[in-house]
Amino acid sequence: MVQDEKNFNTVAQPDWCPGCGNFGIQVAMKKAFTNLDLDPDSIAVISDIGCSGKMPHWLNTYGLHSLHGRAVAAASGVKFANRDLRVLVSIGDGGAYGIGLNHLLQAIRRNIDMTVLVHNNMVYGLTKGQMTPTSRKGFKTPSSPFGAVEEPLNPVTMALAAGGSFVARGYAGDVPHLTMLIEEGIKHSGFSLIDIFQPCVTFNKEQTYAYYLKQLYKLEEEQGYDRGNWETAMQKARQNDRWPVGIFYQAGRPTYEEEDPGRAEVPAVKLPVENIDIKAVMERYF
Repeated sequence: MVQDEKNFNTVAQPDWCPGCGNFGIQVAMKKAFTNLDLDPDSIAVISDIGCSGKMPHWLNTYGLHSLHGRAVAAASGVKFANRDLRVLVSIGDGGAYGIGLNHLLQAIRRNIDMTVLVHNNMVYGLTKGQMTPTSRKGFKTPSSPFGAVEEPLNPVTMALAAGGSFVARGYAGDVPHLTMLIEEGIKHSGFSLIDIFQPCVTFNKEQTYAYYLKQLYKLEEEQGYDRGNWETAMQKARQNDRWPVGIFYQAGRPTYEEEDPGRAEVPAVKLPVENIDIKAVMERYF
């Protein structure tokens, strides 16, 4: 079946703030699914809480709105239970790089086959704009009225250091480029991290659309850039005067599912459940 973007629409309509960068991410996801000719029932979108957490509500795919910081862990369970699904995570910078950081690092290290889209707006948008791990030092918010004290976390260098096999950065204001990144992330066999600059028009008055237009450039437009070179990727990720977007690094290595010695021939989702008796388990623990 040849897909159409309308196949991924839902009856409900997004209620993000007008101009929110999440709209661009949603459109890019639908375009990527369509370009890859994926059936809606072959995709699972797992979300965190926050503004990005409503993404599964507004995409006609399988979806799960999970707990704060636990989206990657929940997505790992989904992938282990049904490895035939294309599993994506929609999560904010607070959930991914704050409370859920350990889940993210372990999934990167294990190379679990999923694509994580981080809506990085450098604030907790749903709860009135507090600072997050990616907020710049000195950034004033309701939770840092005198300016953030900490140095901001660099998601790309972190993912590279953790052994990421696909590490990219996109921008919600450039839908065609972001669509390409999501497509490549889905096609990659292994863990894909796409950190997405996502303007928060309500609470972040610094990293605006106009700001990103001046600040960003594409790695693909750099002659001779080799995304298979880890050292070069790390150098680019550390650049602060301007911020590159694109695929920093990609390498092939076995996925966790391929190397798991306990991997069953039949995935859990296809096992019969009619004759399962849990009385013994209930009696043991309750």
